[in-house]
Amino acid sequence: MPTSPLPATEPATIPVALSSASVYPLSVHDAFAVANDLGYDGVEVMVTNSQISQNPDTLRGLSERYQQPIMAIHAPTLLLTQQVWGKAWTKIELSAAMAAEVGASTVVTHPPFRWQTGYAENFAEGVRNIAEQYGVTIAVENMYPWRVRGREAKAYLPHWNPVPEPYEHVTWDFSHAAIAGMDSFEEIRKLGDRLSHVHLTDGTPNGKDEHLLPGEGTQRCAEALSYLADNDFKGVVAIEVSTRKAKGAGGREEQLKQTLEFAREHLRPKAPVSR
Repeated sequence: MPTSPLPATEPATIPVALSSASVYPLSVHDAFAVANDLGYDGVEVMVTNSQISQNPDTLRGLSERYQQPIMAIHAPTLLLTQQVWGKAWTKIELSAAMAAEVGASTVVTHPPFRWQTGYAENFAEGVRNIAEQYGVTIAVENMYPWRVRGREAKAYLPHWNPVPEPYEHVTWDFSHAAIAGMDSFEEIRKLGDRLSHVHLTDGTPNGKDEHLLPGEGTQRCAEALSYLADNDFKGVVAIEVSTRKAKGAGGREEQLKQTLEFAREHLRPKAPVSR
């Protein structure tokens, strides 16, 4: 049974977007349709093997049809998208070019893998140059340590944690933080103005990238969102949860509606206390 849209409210100060990853295994087209049905503020498009996700003309058409602005492009820098758009720098440049073309202000990218020689060594400088060239923000996402037989494998260079690195802009993912044993609330406070984009989800420190609904894991999601609301966060909060186990389209929409309600509730600035 289709889920009814959320009741009309005043526009949120901090926009809440729906990541196309949240409707997987459905299509990018479905992400725009669901975002429109539920009253999201926009969409984050993850570039994958899907031709729709790689085509700026098609994406603009979907954005116009469903009245959902494209707020971010997630570059194909996942391990599973290594064959998309060729070499590492090409992935970043094409993502930035497409973001500029579709009107998205932010490109999300993962830190380099250690084996990506000629890319990993100059990553911070190269990302900064491409961002300036295309007039977009490129925000490096926090990842987590890989473990093989109980020991950490050095998968990323210089590190999976972007907080101490010289990146001007960072994307924060709560599920990745859970795997790494980090407290998102504390790390977001440390990042300050460097935090440009958020992937709202949840997780537990069990070694799996779960992308649970907020409140189902161990991260202090509500506190972190309230902190952003009270500290004039200028970026976008994108919902990136796993709905693969949802029972049918109705179940998926109910989960995404619930997550949107959670975000809107905790992104509402607190009223000043009268004296």
